[in-house]
Amino acid sequence: MIEGLNHFTVIAEDPARTMAFYTQVLGLEDGWRPDLGFPGAWLYAGGRAVVHVYFDRPVPQQRAGVIDHMAFTAKGLKETKARFDASGTPYELRRQKGAGTWQLFCHDPNGARVELDFDASETT
Repeated sequence: MIEGLNHFTVIAEDPARTMAFYTQVLGLEDGWRPDLGFPGAWLYAGGRAVVHVYFDRPVPQQRAGVIDHMAFTAKGLKETKARFDASGTPYELRRQKGAGTWQLFCHDPNGARVELDFDASETT
């Protein structure tokens, strides 16, 4: 049986911009990656690898495919918004009806859609 989600994989059209987005804007940590025989990176959240980045593959013509987006539980809405604003990364912030969860949607430099979910008690 499935116990949880292990990771997402992103094909980086521009490795430097991709790494800057995931580490500087989203706050993931670049960490240990075994020698898989091709270039890439593993990005960590809370000590666990959650995003695998490929540096050696062409981006598919149909970028999103059947996966609509990846979503992360996040903390620090004000600080996160400040990082997005400082980096010039466009985003959409909305409040989920009913639960009040803050949802920040954006796209990584390769076109992958990313969602960050913040507790309803956080302020903007």
